[in-house]
Amino acid sequence: MIAGVPFVSCSGIGRALNLDPTQVRKDIEATGIVGKPKVGYPLPALVHWIENFLGWSNTKEAIIAGAGSLGNALLGYQKFRQFGINIVAAFDTDADKLGLSIHGKQVLPMDQLRDFARERHIHLGVIATPSTAAQSVADLMVAGGIRAIWNFAPVHLRVPDLVILQNEDLYPSLASLSFKLEKRMIEERKAAMASVVGTDPDRTNP
Repeated sequence: MIAGVPFVSCSGIGRALNLDPTQVRKDIEATGIVGKPKVGYPLPALVHWIENFLGWSNTKEAIIAGAGSLGNALLGYQKFRQFGINIVAAFDTDADKLGLSIHGKQVLPMDQLRDFARERHIHLGVIATPSTAAQSVADLMVAGGIRAIWNFAPVHLRVPDLVILQNEDLYPSLASLSFKLEKRMIEERKAAMASVVGTDPDRTNP
């Protein structure tokens, strides 16, 4: 097979890889793609079908590490499905949580995360663990082939450059909201004083 050719045939693949063309045809048919007689398969389409069949293009299934309060809430968040995201399993180290079903998702031991991700070709991981466990969990995810991590733990994670890291730090957001609330309430008190006294509360008395 030569890069840039528009079509490839089972006999051509068989010759290039020293395989039986009949077996090659059976394997390719298992992906669901339909070729053209005496022509073969469009090369880009064939690659796409094989990637889908092997799960290499799976960007919608996710796993979550941490089945505590936050993890529980994320597992039950229905709007994920509106965007096609499906959290397929949760992982935890708490023996009391293992084996439970939370919103229809099974809680599995954390030491199974790496193999589960590899076997299911999961590329998206969510971290909802305490900060002390977040880095070791991130390492497990990377070892399992996870390519994108949504991190809710308030800690800086070290991941390879090929892994996309999205930090969701809730604390600064809450602090910012508190500051805005305080500012708004001060403005409202000033306005109330002005309406009662009939003067500008910011004006300095002589």
